[in-house]
Amino acid sequence: MQGNVLTQAQHAAALQPTFVVLRRVAIQLAGLTLLALLFLVLEYDTPLDGSFTRLFYSDVLQAFPLQNSTWLDWLNHRLAKYAVAASVLWLLYSSLRRRDSRRAFTAGMMMLATAAVSSLKARSAHSCPWDMAAYGGSAEHFPTLAATPLNAGPGHCFPGGHASAGFALMALYFYWQPSHPGRARMALWGGVLAGMLMGLGQVARGAHFLSHNLWSGWVVWLVCVLGFAVFDYRAAHRH
Repeated sequence: MQGNVLTQAQHAAALQPTFVVLRRVAIQLAGLTLLALLFLVLEYDTPLDGSFTRLFYSDVLQAFPLQNSTWLDWLNHRLAKYAVAASVLWLLYSSLRRRDSRRAFTAGMMMLATAAVSSLKARSAHSCPWDMAAYGGSAEHFPTLAATPLNAGPGHCFPGGHASAGFALMALYFYWQPSHPGRARMALWGGVLAGMLMGLGQVARGAHFLSHNLWSGWVVWLVCVLGFAVFDYRAAHRH
């Protein structure tokens, strides 16, 4: 009898880490679902994309004045991207020195998340603002999940690829969450800030709508949630 009780208790204890992982994933996926609905409402029921983009467009010049800005290209488009790439290399290097598989996986998820955004962008029918008829081009703007119009333009502009590099820093949340929750939250908001700032630079150039960058962050977070769910689930079953 006592042996059976101990066996049941040990089995329950073994299942506890798995339950924690599944519960955390369910909460995060529910949050992502709500965010997706919010983003769709903003696209379909508000003029947010057009109004925000219009702030950076000159009706006099019939162009985006910062489209070919050298300082914006170097500061936001190059240096920021190089900084994120350097952080990935540092994570990989330090993971080898410390034999830290979670750190190496974090670097891998940063690369996978940005690759997922790039893959979606390469297949997208959505064009950039500077291609739109409202901003001097000829293409027609249409919201996410809407039918593609005949004059959709060159496409390949959704989600925001550059912003995904900044958002990829959110992967550090998952690295620190089990051991340093406070540091994890800082990493999360730091990644959100980096992604939005890098995306803002692209909006200013006419390269993306705000919604393109919001969806970029959404995709990055989804990839990280699913990837770390697998990692943590396997880790829970090894112990």
